[in-house]
Amino acid sequence: MYHRTVSRRGDQGAKRVVVGISGASGSIYGIRLLEHLRKDPTIEIHLVLSASGKRTLVEETDHTVPQVEALGHVVYDNRDLGASLASGSFRTAGMVIIPCSIKTVSALANSYADTLIARAGDVTLKEGRPLLAVVRETPLHAGHLKQMLAFVEMGGILLPPMPAFYQRPRTVDDIVNQTVGRVLERMGLGQDLVPEWTGGGRAPSRE
Repeated sequence: MYHRTVSRRGDQGAKRVVVGISGASGSIYGIRLLEHLRKDPTIEIHLVLSASGKRTLVEETDHTVPQVEALGHVVYDNRDLGASLASGSFRTAGMVIIPCSIKTVSALANSYADTLIARAGDVTLKEGRPLLAVVRETPLHAGHLKQMLAFVEMGGILLPPMPAFYQRPRTVDDIVNQTVGRVLERMGLGQDLVPEWTGGGRAPSRE
């Protein structure tokens, strides 16, 4: 089951980008990515939220589930393993799982496609398309690290939300935007959330 809000499928220049939001903490990363993608008229967003993802975003943000789903052009039920995203013949520009739980990255690392997010991710990998997992968990034990290594060895791209401070972020929004900007760049999509680093200009202290 899915519902469609606005479709760009008839536009041959449109890029289909799949976004999965799992139950890990950090729902705002997924929401900010959707908000930015929505501004691009050449992108068609295919959105899947897990049940845990829906619960977490309500706990962590002031957004409602319908408000977040409205940011997708096509929204799917995570239980629908017969959806278009479950087939490699459904061409996309790639997929981002943001935030990505340890459970989800483990499913991907072991090809355990029991949800649409996991199946769509597995399809993305087997078709050689970019799959980004914004894994949000800490601290990490050896089991977590082994799953993440297996995911990367299969061709996945691990992009944890690790803030950089050389741009001197002043707000939580600045920190969120920095990670989302990196996601967009790694996907080969345009972004104006953070400026590129041009070398600074301050001389290092001799103290």
